[in-house]
Amino acid sequence: MKLFTLSKQPADIKMELTARMKALRKKRGYSQMELAERSNVSLGSIKRFEQQGEISLHHLLEIAQILDSLEDFDQLFQPKEDEISEKVRKAFE
Repeated sequence: MKLFTLSKQPADIKMELTARMKALRKKRGYSQMELAERSNVSLGSIKRFEQQGEISLHHLLEIAQILDSLEDFDQLFQPKEDEISEKVRKAFE
């Protein structure tokens, strides 16, 4: 029996998300302080997110809204029926 493995671990995804948000912040020309003020998220939370990848979902959504990326979250838990079924089937062959 094959073991089902993820292509990326949660920690990897977290750090990729952090890097993308930081790059988008810089592309928009916002300092950490500016993003904090515009999003109503504390500067400490912004710094912690960029350094450690730790942030509440609420604050992440507030930041995404200011960076004009909120709609990207709409796709987060959309079912991919065929793809999931095939991966699960293959994992348990």
